[in-house]
Amino acid sequence: MSNATLPAGARDPGYPTERENYLTNSSGILSWMFTLDHKRIGLMYLIGVMSAFAVGGLLALAIRLHLLNPNGWMFSGAEANNIYNQVFTLHGAIMVFLFIIPSIPAALGNFLVPVMLGAKDVGFPRLNLSSFYLWVFGALFFVTALFSSGLDTGWTFYTPYSTTTDTSVILATLGAFILGFSSIFTGLNFIVTINTMRPPGMTWFKMPLFLWATYATSIIQVLATPVLGITLLLLIAERTMHIGIFDPEFNGDPVTYQHFFWFYSHPAVYIMILPAFGIISELISVHSHKHIFGYRFIAYSSIAIALLGFLVWGHHMFTAGMSSLTTIVFSALTFTVSVPSAIKVFNWLATMYKGSISLTTPMCYAISFIFLFTIGGLTGLFLGTLATDLHLHDTYFVVAHFHYVMVGGTLIAFLGGVFHWWPKMVGKLYNETHGRIASLLVFLGFNGTFLPQFVLGSRGMPRRYATYDPEFAFLHQLSTFGALLLGMGLLYAFIVLMVSLVKGRRAPANPWGGVTLEWQCTSPPPYYNFERPPVVGDPYDFHSLEWDAENERYVMTEPERKLVPESTPEEVPAHAGGQK
Repeated sequence: MSNATLPAGARDPGYPTERENYLTNSSGILSWMFTLDHKRIGLMYLIGVMSAFAVGGLLALAIRLHLLNPNGWMFSGAEANNIYNQVFTLHGAIMVFLFIIPSIPAALGNFLVPVMLGAKDVGFPRLNLSSFYLWVFGALFFVTALFSSGLDTGWTFYTPYSTTTDTSVILATLGAFILGFSSIFTGLNFIVTINTMRPPGMTWFKMPLFLWATYATSIIQVLATPVLGITLLLLIAERTMHIGIFDPEFNGDPVTYQHFFWFYSHPAVYIMILPAFGIISELISVHSHKHIFGYRFIAYSSIAIALLGFLVWGHHMFTAGMSSLTTIVFSALTFTVSVPSAIKVFNWLATMYKGSISLTTPMCYAISFIFLFTIGGLTGLFLGTLATDLHLHDTYFVVAHFHYVMVGGTLIAFLGGVFHWWPKMVGKLYNETHGRIASLLVFLGFNGTFLPQFVLGSRGMPRRYATYDPEFAFLHQLSTFGALLLGMGLLYAFIVLMVSLVKGRRAPANPWGGVTLEWQCTSPPPYYNFERPPVVGDPYDFHSLEWDAENERYVMTEPERKLVPESTPEEVPAHAGGQK
């Protein structure tokens, strides 16, 4: 893109001057370490979670390379099986606690929530900074566990093995405990910010759906995470003092640990996926240039998922010896929680129908998300059904289902969100062609990795095994080659973003044609987000946007629209949604 030449002395409001954005208003490492600016904190979170993802991804590749051969290929010697156990445990723990849970709420959420609200910052800026350093501190415990005696319990820390193994269980559980506080602080901050800092005219049903998803996620973070903290403290106490809660040797019950753990960890699944739903709602609407279909249904379904998510933890334990009545109840509730998720998918498809779809890089990820998450959701029905779960439990079918939801869902949405808001965050445009190629490689590599695992699991291949019967070799090798392709695609996507920092063209304020408030400030945003109060209206009304071919950006075509006076609670009249 080339920008039109402006008259001498004129200033283009779509392109910020060099010193007026949040990246350049102060310099030096200390200005970042002690910043209270939510945008800088979000950017530091983004660097942190992407670093954790890189470590977890390398461990995942090590797992797949080892399974290239039925007798193991990557690790050898007498300790090969123990090393394998430690690698898949740390892969799971790092990916879940350091990447998937904080990735969207902490990184993108911190950057976007105040800007989408037209606010200067979050409600508690100092609490926001402290939550980031708690995340860093918790991550250090996992790194220490990685380089000390390792961890081989699986990311769930199941008792009684976790109370007897010689590996670094206490270090890892302390790390997860600290990370829990970071999650609680982030959730509390967002609840207060969304409740108290909405601008005049932005009622609950004029909020972007990303804010609805973030709000629902924050409720889960505040209510469920303390249960995990208490459970991990009890595990540490059991391991050090043998007080007899989970260890059967001291009259404890290991199934009690599973109940406690999954009471948090299944809601945590929605901590991971609900923000992804919010991102996809934004991407589908903006890149289809069409008003979101069924706004209220999508908003209410986010709250429904948050509440129903607390009632279905027992479906992880169908084989743990619960009564028949209990398992039937949990199975029925599991099918119930799928309804609000399906509502979202159908509304996204209805939004795309007859829309003016632009196949940009973010939209490619959004379409991939719908395909992959649908597979993940439908395969969950087999695991929620008692008769089939007894056969599929603890097989590779569960591994594939989990990854289709968490990676095919959360990671793909995270990537789509990063590419969507990257011009806003850094003020640079990336190469669209290379971005789309990377998204295609990720999509193909992901399916190549995990589709064969559904077949492996249905044929009885157990998960977490370092060696396997030769009859499974072909499918394991196919999965490994898919993982290598997936790794190439993710590396390609990272390179595309990094190259944009050096060679990317300057981004206008609104490169995609979004209507939510973050597209009314410059790219990157000023330190206090807005130079003048933003116009509040329907966040999905594209009627007032027009493509400015000369400057290659979208602009508002209704300058006569008036701001809502701060003294009145009246709403700005919204236009009927329309296409570009």
